[in-house]
Amino acid sequence: MAAFRYTHAIVCRIPLSLRTRGEIELEEAKKQHEAYVRLLRELGLDVIELPPDETLPECVFVEDTAVICNGTALITRPGAAHRAKEVESIRVVLKKELDLPIIEISDPDARIDGGDVLFTGQEFFVGISEWTNEAGARALAAAFPEFPCTPIKVPESKHLKSFVTMGGPNLLCIGAGKEAQEVLKRMEREATFSYQTLTLPEDRAANVLYLNGTLVHRTIEEIPNSFKVFSEKIDYPRRCINISQLAKAASGLTSSCILLKRSKHIRNL
Repeated sequence: MAAFRYTHAIVCRIPLSLRTRGEIELEEAKKQHEAYVRLLRELGLDVIELPPDETLPECVFVEDTAVICNGTALITRPGAAHRAKEVESIRVVLKKELDLPIIEISDPDARIDGGDVLFTGQEFFVGISEWTNEAGARALAAAFPEFPCTPIKVPESKHLKSFVTMGGPNLLCIGAGKEAQEVLKRMEREATFSYQTLTLPEDRAANVLYLNGTLVHRTIEEIPNSFKVFSEKIDYPRRCINISQLAKAASGLTSSCILLKRSKHIRNL
């Protein structure tokens, strides 16, 4: 499915200040991030690596700074005030290096994190959370009017993609926990299109990456029961990677990259 074919990824290296965001073993986190970047390259992506910014402890979690669809980038307005500056370096890369058209959010009250935005290939779901509000969801809908856009209330201090991500074309990966199942019910009630679901015993397993025909999920050490489900139910290529340290401060695998398809890249081949 064209929606999940990508040519580039943007990532940001880990700053030492990430230590201030919880019980993170920094050296281990750096090794895990290097393996993550290596895997993205193995899956055929050109990876643009930004240097760490010590004044922005969460800069490694680039997903929250932009939403890219059909070659256009919406620059977000992160819900946490201390993260607002993170969008600046991402904007420069998208504009100058990747030459993408940029949409800015004009509503000063809008708040939206990329971790709350799920694109299924056919429509958007936007988590209304601690970081994303209705005005942010409306800004996304205005940026990509060709797709339905549905706000979905998510519980507590979690992003939508902590509960659900795309595990393949038309396949939602969802946790088995009560909160995750409530989020799924809301999505199914409001969705314009219908989807298959893969329910995973560990909620943290639901945050996966599906790109270029491969499903990337966490390791058997991190998600032993869900690993078994992936092995039994998924019949296309799978790769697994350990992000136990990075996941302490983020939704999971989607948090540390922005994926995009650049058509010029194709024409140059």
